[in-house]
Amino acid sequence: MQFTRFLDCLAADYDRLRSAVETDADAPVPTCPGWTVADLTRHVAEVYLHKTLAMREGVEADPWPPKEFADEEPVALLDRGYTALRAEFATRAPEDPTAGWYAADRSVGFWIRRMAQETVVHRIDAELAVGRPVAPVPDDLAVDGVDELLKVFVSFAVAEWGEYFGEILDASPGRTFLVRAGGTAWRVRTGPGEFTVADGAGEGPADATLSGPPEAVLRRLWNRTGAGEDDGVTVEGDPEAVEELRRCVVVATQ
Repeated sequence: MQFTRFLDCLAADYDRLRSAVETDADAPVPTCPGWTVADLTRHVAEVYLHKTLAMREGVEADPWPPKEFADEEPVALLDRGYTALRAEFATRAPEDPTAGWYAADRSVGFWIRRMAQETVVHRIDAELAVGRPVAPVPDDLAVDGVDELLKVFVSFAVAEWGEYFGEILDASPGRTFLVRAGGTAWRVRTGPGEFTVADGAGEGPADATLSGPPEAVLRRLWNRTGAGEDDGVTVEGDPEAVEELRRCVVVATQ
């Protein structure tokens, strides 16, 4: 996706998020157990402001968030965070360097992509929480979101912080997974200390396959499917393999 496209998606999903969160601050968020809509709103605002400072100052602030944020009303903090984030993006090129946790890409473009994906997932949370129909996720954004989750979150996390996955992967016999989102596919390989992702379906059988429309696959992997919802995702193969993949994603994204 082009960075201008990410920014357009970010703007559209922010508007949907903003509209949803102001309707019922006390509503529980079913996809984020223990959170209310107000908690979700504050979280997104704090993420926006954290990434703004990462670009502006070249370091990721720690500890975070500042104590004074607690005195701001959540929606006002969200507005302030989004305004600051967009202003920072407007003054920088995607290739400009910045601070970031993902060692393979410490560029402004990484945060443009990440914030677009952060926002679409959390506006789904907000819509589910307040009982609104979930607005469709464009296919290109959903496919990119699946790619980001598998490569940037899970594969990178296993390589960098493998100890958190030991209980899942140390006893793995070595498995192959096929993930399909519409016409795009990824082949995943797991084993002790391993979670590698290759583009394309590759060759040979897979221990488990997860496939469906792009939005459905994105929401299933992020555990953003509504209660009782038939999301149209098909899961085939060894149940133990399916559970291994699920647990890896959960640890990497919690």
